[in-house]
Amino acid sequence: MSFDARSLERLQQLGRSLPKPLPKPEAEPTPPPASQQRHRVETETDPQALFRELMQVSPDGNVPPHLMDRLRQAEADQQRQRQAEQRRELQRQNPQGPAAPGGLQPRGASNELRPNRQRRPAANSEELELYTAFQQLLLEGDEED
Repeated sequence: MSFDARSLERLQQLGRSLPKPLPKPEAEPTPPPASQQRHRVETETDPQALFRELMQVSPDGNVPPHLMDRLRQAEADQQRQRQAEQRRELQRQNPQGPAAPGGLQPRGASNELRPNRQRRPAANSEELELYTAFQQLLLEGDEED
């Protein structure tokens, strides 16, 4: 496309009078980093302490569902942690190797019946108490029949 001298002058004049580009808007302030102080309800991991904090924060005892979910999750985490500690403790006490799931020992283990049909003696007092309680339940069941 070609311009005559007069059109070119007019375009240059208009170019000089055009407004400058608008300055870019300032970025919105960023939210505070997660490392800053938060309320204990957001940071507490102990279920009992979290429950106390929830009751202190809630004037009427109503707790939002997302915080109840957090409490349930904290309880489940604590339960899993306790179970893992118990497993580690059992493994320390009984270093024979990994136990089968459900606390049952695999076939051929020392708990199996021996050729003379006698079981091995109880290993500790807790096992002996459980065995005695089981026998009592069996006897009570026989008396009812």
